Parts: sequence; structure tokens; C-alpha cells
Amino acid sequence: MSAVVFIHGTGVREPRFTALAGRVAAGLTALRDGLRIVPYYWGGTHGATLAAGGASLPPHPYPQSTARGSAEAPATSADDDTTAAWAVLYADPYAELRLAAAGAEAPGERPPGFVPPHLKVRTQLATLAAQGDAAFPESGPGLAHAATDLAGHPLLGPVADVLDPDVLAVLVARSLVARVVVDALDEDTPLVPIGETRDDLTDKLAEVLGAPPPGAERGVRTLLLRTAGSAASRAVVRRRRALTEAAHPAAGDILRYLGRGDAVRADLRTLVAGLEAPVTLIGHSLGGIIALDTLISAPLPQVRLLVTAGSQGPFLYESGSLPSLEHPDPLPPHVPDWLNLYDPRDLLGYLGEGLFPGRVTDVAVDSGQPFPAAHSAYWTNPVVYRHIVDRLP
Repeated sequence: MSAVVFIHGTGVREPRFTALAGRVAAGLTALRDGLRIVPYYWGGTHGATLAAGGASLPPHPYPQSTARGSAEAPATSADDDTTAAWAVLYADPYAELRLAAAGAEAPGERPPGFVPPHLKVRTQLATLAAQGDAAFPESGPGLAHAATDLAGHPLLGPVADVLDPDVLAVLVARSLVARVVVDALDEDTPLVPIGETRDDLTDKLAEVLGAPPPGAERGVRTLLLRTAGSAASRAVVRRRRALTEAAHPAAGDILRYLGRGDAVRADLRTLVAGLEAPVTLIGHSLGGIIALDTLISAPLPQVRLLVTAGSQGPFLYESGSLPSLEHPDPLPPHVPDWLNLYDPRDLLGYLGEGLFPGRVTDVAVDSGQPFPAAHSAYWTNPVVYRHIVDRLP
């Protein structure tokens, strides 16, 4: 009787594991009689836990010593509102300008000699660009480029027609600063300014663009938070413990395995040693890494086929992070045939053929789901089971 060992991926715990293993067993046995399905549930024994009950999580509200800009004043809801608004601007530096333009009405008749307001702003932006990044060194690189792009943006026309010039100056300044930060993040630089520096730079740019010195009405919440929802940021922080407890098994399982994976592999070896050949190992996500590492480390003669689905094993090998094998060392001869299933939309699925020519067969399986759903859709995809059963020993 052919035995199939199913090894689950990150974050899976009971009762979900039993349901998942049952679904895999049903999918395989529907296509081939006489299979012995053996689940390997490592999450219960070797999975990550918050052993101290979450003592590593910062409290909320934040202690006074962590408040932005002052060791004496605790963080306030206004701070959270500002952070939430900037998060939207980082997603789209032109967000406030788009909101203003969306509400703009067509301008009425203009008097003779009228100069459209946007021409003044475009001229100011062109001057900023000509001055270069050195004019505002606290911004880091990119301010001149951001000013050039915004000077030619079609949003400036309709926005300048409907906004008070002082408000327009502030919105344009925030757009510039957001663009600088986004470009820095895209370059993966560790030199993103703190919020206080960002806000000071915004004030300076707003004044250069014609706004009065900052006052009580110059908050970031003029247009943006009507759409962004200022409570969102506070809600996320308040729910950090719940979010961490829900998410930590997945991230924690990976870190724990890479640091202390010997016991997981040893238990898998013991399980396989008690089975008669032929044996197939099927691993999803981290389960595929566990199976691959176990097979590389020492021969398991009973195992005739390795199947991975949504596996990061090839990526870990190429990046020098796979515990059992370092690039460019080849797969040991005792590693059996390897079927690697991946969904082109699964950003956690990688290819092995280019790394191990002649030793891995990569097969694309399309679930029709976007990421991250694609990473969890393998076991409801009938094509997956057909590919596996066609290759079972």
C-alpha cells in the first residue's frame, strides 16, 4: 500500500489541521484507491507560541516616554489621526489633491487679464526644483524630482481653482513630502525621516509656497481624514495584541523552524521510519521546506516522491537560507523525484528546475485566486490532486 504523508504549512493549528488533512485525503483517495494517508501535525508540538503571554508587545496607550516629539506628553488621538492621514498619503501622494479636484466645480467667467492660480503654484514648484535638494537638506534626496513632477500634474489646475491659496499651499507641501518619503521607501533606504522632521519640512515648504506660518488650523486633517477614517489607526494599535496573536503562528513558525528545526525534522524521520515503502511526502509552504530539508539531511529509502506546493524551498536555497543545503551545492543523489506545484499568482511559490536541473519538475496550477488567497487554494484545486496522483509510486 502506498503511503502519503501530508505536512502542513505555517500557522495551521487544530481544529483547522484536521479539516485540512481530511480535505487532502479526500482529494487523493477519490482518484486512487488503496492509499494510506498519514498526517504529520507538527504545529501542535513544534509551532510557535507566545510563551510569556505576549509580554513582548508594547502597551496601549503608549507610555509617555514613547510619545512623538516629547518625553512628557503621551501620544494623543490627534497623533493617531495624523499618522493615519500620512499613511493614506504614502499610498497616494496626490490623495488630497484628488479629493479636492473631485469636488471642484467648473470655474465661472474670468475677468480680463485674470491669471489662473495654478500658474503661480507651477512657477513656485519649478523654482523649488531648480534650487535642488540642497535647499532643504532635511528632506533627503528626491524633493527636486517631486517638485518637477507635481509642477506638470494635471490636478493642479482644477484644485487651484477651488481652494483657498493658503490651503492649496499646505496640500501641495504635504504631497511633495509624501512623494519624497515614498521614493525613499521604494529605494529601501533606512533614512526615512521621523514624523517630527516630516512635519517641520512640510511647514517650511508650505510657507515657501505662500501659506502663513503654521497655526492651530494647519492640521493634516483638512480633507484627507474625511475619507481616510481617523479611527482606523487607533483601532489597529488597540487591536495589536489580537492581531499579533492571530498572525504570529505563521511568521513565528518560519522563524522558529529556521532557528530550531531539528526536532521537527527528527519527528518526521521517525514517522516515515515506521511506514512501508513506497512513501510520498507532500508539503505545503513551510511543510515543503521541512520535507525537503529532512530528505536532504540523510537518506530515507522508503520515500520515492517529494511533492511541494507553494514552496519557498528553492528561494531559501538560492538565497543561502535553507538549513540543509547551501547554494551552489547540488541535491544529494538520495533525494527522490521532486514535483513542485506552484500557482503563478502565489507570491510564496517558487521554482526549482533552474536550480536543480533534471531533479525537479515545476508544474503551474492556476486557482484563479489573487494573492494571498492563491497560497491557500491548492487543496481545493482538482488539478493539484490529478498531478500528484499521476506521479504517485
